Amino acid sequence: MSDIEGVGVFLGMDVGKTAHHGHGLTPAGKKVFDKPMPNSEPKLRAWRATVGG
Repeated sequence: MSDIEGVGVFLGMDVGKTAHHGHGLTPAGKKVFDKPMPNSEPKLRAWRATVGG
């Protein structure tokens, strides 16, 4: 088992040719993010700026 102390959220992204989808889970397994994502670099960068990235 990996050491996950100090981890707040695990993030993942399913990347596809026509669509992307983002996921976020707490270490306890609670879903905190599950949404379609933009499918272009400029749109992803703009989205990231809105969420504090």
